[in-house]
Amino acid sequence: MNKLKYIFLIVALITISNTGCKKFLDVVPDERPTEDDAFKDPIVAENFLYSCYSFIPNPRASATSLDFMTSDEVVTAFEHETFANFPKGTYTASNPVITYWAPLYKGIRTCYILLQNIDKVPGLPDYKKADYKAQANFLIAYYHFLLVRMYGPVVIIRNIKDVESSPDTYDARNTYDECVNFIVEKFDESAAVLPTTRTDNNEYGLATKIAAKSLKSRMLLYAASPLFNGGGGLQASFYANFKDTEGKQLISSTYDKEKWKKAIDATKEAIDLAEANGAVLYSNSTVAGLPSNQTQKDLRYTFVDKTSKELLWVDTRREGIYDFQNKSTPYLNPGAYDGVSPTLAMVETFYSANGLPIDKDPAFNYSGRYNIATGPLGNTLSLNLNREPRFNAWIGYHNSYYEIKRANNVTQVQLQFRKNDAHGIQTRSNNYPPTGYLNKKGVNPQFGAGQTQEAQPTIAESYPWPIIRLAELYLNYAEALIEYNQNLPLAKTYIDKVRTRAGIPTIDVAWAPIGGANDQATLRSIVRQERSIELYMENHRFWDLRRWMDAERFLGVKAKGMNIQGTTDIDFFKVTEISFPRVFRSPAFYLMPIPIAEINKDNKLVQNPGY
Repeated sequence: MNKLKYIFLIVALITISNTGCKKFLDVVPDERPTEDDAFKDPIVAENFLYSCYSFIPNPRASATSLDFMTSDEVVTAFEHETFANFPKGTYTASNPVITYWAPLYKGIRTCYILLQNIDKVPGLPDYKKADYKAQANFLIAYYHFLLVRMYGPVVIIRNIKDVESSPDTYDARNTYDECVNFIVEKFDESAAVLPTTRTDNNEYGLATKIAAKSLKSRMLLYAASPLFNGGGGLQASFYANFKDTEGKQLISSTYDKEKWKKAIDATKEAIDLAEANGAVLYSNSTVAGLPSNQTQKDLRYTFVDKTSKELLWVDTRREGIYDFQNKSTPYLNPGAYDGVSPTLAMVETFYSANGLPIDKDPAFNYSGRYNIATGPLGNTLSLNLNREPRFNAWIGYHNSYYEIKRANNVTQVQLQFRKNDAHGIQTRSNNYPPTGYLNKKGVNPQFGAGQTQEAQPTIAESYPWPIIRLAELYLNYAEALIEYNQNLPLAKTYIDKVRTRAGIPTIDVAWAPIGGANDQATLRSIVRQERSIELYMENHRFWDLRRWMDAERFLGVKAKGMNIQGTTDIDFFKVTEISFPRVFRSPAFYLMPIPIAEINKDNKLVQNPGY
């Protein structure tokens, strides 16, 4: 079996019964008398290493992913699925709906078991032992990062604890800054040993030095952000009274500007390392076929093309039948579900063709954006015309093209979303675009599911999901520079790298007609909007809105779109509020609740504020 299959298939073995395949059960990290078996020879030791990866949450398992379709980017026709509880605000400490607390701590324990036992594996070369240890340390850092991102200050695990230990010996939560320091140290420790890249295809997706340094950048960016850094010096912290049972302050309520400097330095280190080893923004795609516009093709294939040198670390799991690509493709019964639908707010976030926010571009008819206009394929909303290439590459709107395989060829499907149109709601209670828009980003134009039967994406259609890519590092760097308020021209340079690939003018060229963009406040707005556009539908906005302390403004309001019950243009092109409830309780929902069962186990463990 290909090594990559072990990485994520082994997760099933963690809960599998004794009726399963014996050779896999031998490497299940059962924490009981199986450790000797798991490290008895190099093959099962390697399998145990791959089991350490199995605890990584699947970022594009749309039904159960916490941060994928749960912000204000899209609404879907799948409000009955688990993930939809988060935008509805129906999660609590008693019913957290999706929680990674116990699974991630189990993953951390599994990694420490490997560290404790790997040296005794007979016949395993020393260089492999060192690499396995570095990968385990990388995952310990990453799992702590995921916990901190979700829950704020957590309990740092530095070694294996006896599972039979008395509750009196359980640990309290460490401070947020202690957690950050530990994560950074672990990433650095692993990076000192990990290979910079992995050239063996069988190792694609395993930890590397570049991945460690890149994720360190993200950790320090989050740590410097307003939510965890005293409100960013712009507003009061939510956490002035957030203390443990002994009165220890868990999140500092004092702003520390120098945290941005740490993010600057770490991100530049990651960028330099990545670029020195061939990482570049994806452009000049040579993939055959549509889209015919080169810029739009580059944008459509940025991370869909498996040869992209922009990807710094990826999740190699294959999609299932009911996952993202099937859910995003234009309706064709069976198997193309037509249901991942960008909100009007997201549609309006994309720039004009001149690279300006549409409400600031004097050449864009902002006041008349909801008027009906004539587009290349027929009537559409004026809002949909004269927009930047990312909009046309990633957003499907009424009377636009969606490049997708039909009848074994990539073709241009003309989208039409009025009630009785091919991709409209018709009489369905599911599989329809709730806003009258359809997502295109992350859908391989070669994707052809739904033509004859529901099927898992083929090898040609499947691709690894980006956990971190070079464009994010550029925007991390720019944001940190802007917040540190030093070398703002350099910050613009790194934003412009992303804008240039997107086919829009640089900041100075675009903003010149409206007075320029040279102050911190303006550039803060620009980098946040740039990030919202470039990283749309890549698991970022759920967290970005929180770390910016700006979530209630966007997540506490119902989405809007077109009137999908309209049968005529006049009726369809009416801005309509989507009925799906949207609730954001501040400040509680800025952090996720620790499951009450975990609180009840440990009298030192305090709950997050608001739960």
